[in-house]
Order: sequence, then C-alpha cells, then structure tokens
Amino acid sequence: MTTSNETQYFDLHVTGVGYLNRIREVKPKKGEPFLACDIAALNGPKDDVSYVRFDTRVSGADAQHLIRRCENAVKADRKVLIGFRLGDLWTDTFTYSKGERAGQQGFSLKARLLFISWIKIGKQLVYQAEPKAVNAQAQPESTSNATPALTPQPVTAADIADPATEAANDTPALAAAESF
Repeated sequence: MTTSNETQYFDLHVTGVGYLNRIREVKPKKGEPFLACDIAALNGPKDDVSYVRFDTRVSGADAQHLIRRCENAVKADRKVLIGFRLGDLWTDTFTYSKGERAGQQGFSLKARLLFISWIKIGKQLVYQAEPKAVNAQAQPESTSNATPALTPQPVTAADIADPATEAANDTPALAAAESF
C-alpha cells in the first residue's frame, strides 16, 4: 500500500466571453509586480446582455504575452473581445474613498486569468488557440495531461492600432470563435 503526501485540489473554473479593459502592471508594497486586467464578461440573453466585471491577475507566460499584445488596442479604446478561462475566484470588499459612493462598502470579483482561447479586435479574429487533441493516444503518455500549446496567429501593429481594420471587416462578432 502506497500513500501520497501530495495535496489534492478541487478546481473551480469560470469560462466565458468578455471585453478586455484596464490592462496594468500592479506593484504591491510586498511581493512581486504582476500584470492585471479587467474583463467585462457577457451574461444573459443575446438581446438583453448584462455584464459581470472581473478584476484579474494574468497567470502564465502565454496569457501574459497575449494580454500585452492587446494593450495598445485597449488604450486606443478599440473593442477587444476574448474567450477566457478564470480560476481561483474570490471576492474583495473595500470602502469607496471618493466620488458619490465615498464611505460605502463595495466588492470586487477577483480571479486569475488562466487561459485565452481567442481574441477579436473589432470584428477581426486575431488569435485562436490550437484545439485540444481529441485522441489521447496521439500524445506521448508523459504529456497527456499537459496544457495544449498556444500558437498565436500573426498580428501586425496595423491590426491592433488601425480603426479602419475594424470597419472593413463585417464578420459577425462571434462567428469564428470556438465554443467552450
């Protein structure tokens, strides 16, 4: 009989589609700086959408690279829509310090941004992750549980910074997106 001292976890993941906002480098007083962004996730019926805001810490080199590539488009107020997976969801309570709600309690939904399945800037699909392998025998046994490799599609500065690109492409916003 063998025993394992390895801790086991239950994962809770949130998947969805949302608009990328407020990309920033956070420099805490204690600890290492990290990349963060907000996601306004779409929720509800297509004809009456509501938004749920997540304040996320971007985890993993692939996700960080992709978010940094979207930074100029977000700063230029372009609509950047992403398919995402979040983990480690928690709430943070705080007190508003200024504005109409000064002194009132508020809360923020926080999570780690784990994976980006696709990115659209305007209506143009600029990135799509490779789909997971369906046949487990096609992969070597040692990597069968590994996260699939991400292969970014080429994106030029013109794709990200040129508003004319958005107007020129009239593909429906979710037509080329992979389903979750």
